[in-house]
Amino acid sequence: MQKNTIVKSDVRAYIKEIIVLKIQKLEKFMEFTLEASREVKKTSKYDSIREEMQEEIYQMQKQLASLKDLQRNLAKIVDKTSGRIQLGSIVFTNKARFYISVSLGEFFFEGDRFYAISEESPMAKIMFGKQVGDSFTLNTINQVIEQVW
Repeated sequence: MQKNTIVKSDVRAYIKEIIVLKIQKLEKFMEFTLEASREVKKTSKYDSIREEMQEEIYQMQKQLASLKDLQRNLAKIVDKTSGRIQLGSIVFTNKARFYISVSLGEFFFEGDRFYAISEESPMAKIMFGKQVGDSFTLNTINQVIEQVW
């Protein structure tokens, strides 16, 4: 854990860019798989291959829909600062750094490990309303809130 000062809008822009890159990568995979499925011979011998490709395309479409949901949900978050933890807060505890926004998981920003967590996550729910100096325990791990943006 390095810096103790960060710009919330920079973290948000970084998360947004991660989501955009994941969407672009997935769209390229889908395009490639669709192209490949068109090239598979239309004989019964290749039916199982075509079915597997269709299943793969279906799974990628579900992932794409989830990523677009993350994008929409991130756009709804207002960058306001508060002394109390809420949706959009960046929280530094003695154990980790959290951005309460969308469920993206672990990411690295300016050399620090962060966790983008949804407001619905147990971690976010237990932290909501707390402020610097408060502590909480989740899964037998005690944490103290050091900073809130």
